[in-house]
Amino acid sequence: MKARSRPLLSRGRSVQQDWRACLPEEKAVVFQEHEWHLESLYIMFSVSLNEAIELKLGGFQARALGAISMSSELCGRLTRPLAGTLRALHEHAKHHGTVPNAAPLDPENYQGSKGQRSARMSGLLDKVLFSHRLQFLHKVSTLQEMVEHLDRDFRNVASDLAGGVYSDPERGWREMDLGHYDLNTCLRETIVLFKSFLVVLPIAQLVDFEKAIHDESQLPESQLITARHRRMNAFAGQ
Repeated sequence: MKARSRPLLSRGRSVQQDWRACLPEEKAVVFQEHEWHLESLYIMFSVSLNEAIELKLGGFQARALGAISMSSELCGRLTRPLAGTLRALHEHAKHHGTVPNAAPLDPENYQGSKGQRSARMSGLLDKVLFSHRLQFLHKVSTLQEMVEHLDRDFRNVASDLAGGVYSDPERGWREMDLGHYDLNTCLRETIVLFKSFLVVLPIAQLVDFEKAIHDESQLPESQLITARHRRMNAFAGQ
């Protein structure tokens, strides 16, 4: 096994402490840029779904079904980078031995039965995984699976509703609303994990880690803007 050239940074005492921590400038830029990107995608998805629900409640069924097709597309635009972020976190922690803090998932924060069941199982396993690293890896894997399942279920229901083949349309609308809620919860959990991860990530690994996020999120290379490049451009403009 290859020896590490430098020790990993120490964790804070808790996830709450990590969340309140001030990151170094390069890490802070990466966190703020990525958080803003995910939040923007979520807002577009949420607004689109709320519009579709309002149209349905107003009796504009055809327009509501047209809007739900757009919501399905925007759901995919959110879940790809969200799941990609979680894959990048998992792979980096697995291969570099990064050990961030991670709090157990709370079933009460989810409304769908699948989300509650996954969170409950994750909480049970968290009690028997004494290694902080294994706890982190397991939580990230669970969240990734939840995001991918929520995306698939939402888009399948939306497609069936739009095609008029869903056997119980009212149930379908409820399931999409629950999926929207649980995707929001997964997003919040991911952002918190991302911050805790950056707290302990060695600065020398930051550029490669950000590239891994973009690669895993299936984003074009042209969108990769590292903190190092941003600082170089800022200095050039001074």
